[in-house]
Amino acid sequence: MEENFKRKTFVYGNEFWEFYNSQNKAVQDKIDWIIGLIRTLKVVPEKFFKHLDGTDGLYEMRIKLGSNIYRVFCFFDKRDLIILLNGFQKKTVKIPKNEIEKAKHLKQKYYEWRYQK
Repeated sequence: MEENFKRKTFVYGNEFWEFYNSQNKAVQDKIDWIIGLIRTLKVVPEKFFKHLDGTDGLYEMRIKLGSNIYRVFCFFDKRDLIILLNGFQKKTVKIPKNEIEKAKHLKQKYYEWRYQK
């Protein structure tokens, strides 16, 4: 059966792949599953995909496996294209400010790259 994707994803830079490749297969499978949800569901439950308050369009993919929590930052470029930026394992209640700043920086670099073509 052919899947009808509603959204596409694109990985910008190496940060996402470095994070992804450093995880075990179970975490990678869960990340892949959530990316599939984001691509195919018209409305993605906030449990898996949420806008980050206080940011200019950054979202977090929310991954939970057992007692471990992971986040992948991303944003929309156009209505149906999601740009994956960076990820980390969440070990505190609040998201570390340096991870948000890294995502903001990567988003800015993406737009510089995208629109210099």
